[in-house]
Amino acid sequence: MGSRRHINYQWRLFLTIMTLMVIVMGTLFGYHIYQERELRTDLVHSQLTAINSRIIKAYEQNVDLSEYMTFLKRFYDNSMFDELRVSIYNINDSAIYNIGDVIPVDIQQHDYTSDPSRQGETGSARLNASGNDASTLYYLSQVKSNDGLITVFTAMPVTVSIVDALTLNPEIWYIIAALMLLMTIVTYYSTRFLTRNILIMRDFARRAASGEPIDTNYDFPHDELGDISREIVALYNDRIGAMTRSNRERAVAINAINDKERIKRQLTNNINHELKTPIGVIGGYIDTILSDPDMDPALRTRFLRNAQTNIERLRSLMDDVSTMTRLEENGDAIPLAEVDFHDMVYKIAADLDAAQIANGMTFVYDVPMGCRVYANETLLHSILMNLIRNAGIHSHGTTISLSIISESATQFSFSFTDDGNGVPDEALPHLFERFYRVDSGRSRKVGGTGLGLSIVKNAINAMGGTISVHNRSTGGLEFIFTLIKWEGRDRARRKSPII
Repeated sequence: MGSRRHINYQWRLFLTIMTLMVIVMGTLFGYHIYQERELRTDLVHSQLTAINSRIIKAYEQNVDLSEYMTFLKRFYDNSMFDELRVSIYNINDSAIYNIGDVIPVDIQQHDYTSDPSRQGETGSARLNASGNDASTLYYLSQVKSNDGLITVFTAMPVTVSIVDALTLNPEIWYIIAALMLLMTIVTYYSTRFLTRNILIMRDFARRAASGEPIDTNYDFPHDELGDISREIVALYNDRIGAMTRSNRERAVAINAINDKERIKRQLTNNINHELKTPIGVIGGYIDTILSDPDMDPALRTRFLRNAQTNIERLRSLMDDVSTMTRLEENGDAIPLAEVDFHDMVYKIAADLDAAQIANGMTFVYDVPMGCRVYANETLLHSILMNLIRNAGIHSHGTTISLSIISESATQFSFSFTDDGNGVPDEALPHLFERFYRVDSGRSRKVGGTGLGLSIVKNAINAMGGTISVHNRSTGGLEFIFTLIKWEGRDRARRKSPII
């Protein structure tokens, strides 16, 4: 069975729209023409009624009707109402004044259609005249005076001027033709634009079915149909590229696993390297003491204290490694609760001298009372202690400062500064790396595990905050970090989930 030929979709849409538009426009123009004709007819009739009213008014004002009729005749000469007929009858049905041919007093018996709303002694009518017979009355208006003594008949025969007045201007048909032509052109190009999307989709379907390369830059219209078409093309391309993305994601996952293993190996190597120094020092002191039983007691005590110091360093290192492992592997499981940050800072400042981690530097703070944050109290305490310890060991300054610098609906921003020497600009990007030291040899001498700032960054990130560092123009470092407000915790978690 052969395939049936069908009309192009554009032409079907074009013909449907044009048919509807022709029906609508024809109805509107037909109604307009009918109304226009009725209006012009009513204007002629209203003029006749106005003439009657003026004659009755002149009669009631004792104006000489003979002169008034002469005035009316001159007034309407060479006008559309040049053939106007007026007859005035007295109570005896005798014509006493006329303009033009006498209108029969028994005109009521002629064949005409009267206006039911104006029946009685005063009234008006429109005769059913045919052709252009000027002797046939076409319009008639009859009015009787209030005293009943006279009756005025006014009529207008069918004349060329009346026909012209009632005929629509031929320009209207040119306007209608022009509008129809314009409507046809607009409809054609509109349907062509609308159906272009269908043609593009047909080409897309053909290419997809034949396995040809798909052009992802189809110029679809910017409308609902175009949006749907773009979605279809996007879905198709997504489906075609699913395997490629799957392979890419697999490769990324493998690289991530390899990177994680590399980081673990690097961390293990760094830990081994960091352990060697204190273990070697401890072993050396112990071997020296054991090999010399007669060692001076004061010297033995000094060696034991040095060994104890390195043991504390080992303990700190293991604690920091444990903290790092917990943050990296279970950062999303760290419990967060309400913490009064002002009270915590106050207690740290009060115990700082006893803790002996600031290396004699003065600690000042400007944290408002009632500053409540959504954090882990242990981690937050560790963050501050690590920052203070880092400044005390490396800054060589005199003052450490912690202050709030801004707040929003969801978080506080704090500044932690020192007035020390700062670090070289090239070292700034590495300060949060594990075991990174600006001066490796000296750092090991003065203490520290090399994990303090790395713990600080990971802890703040685990609590949903951020941290950055830069050199101050007046000297020293400035750490700027954010913490989630207790009151804004719900909005902050919806906006950026805590990791």
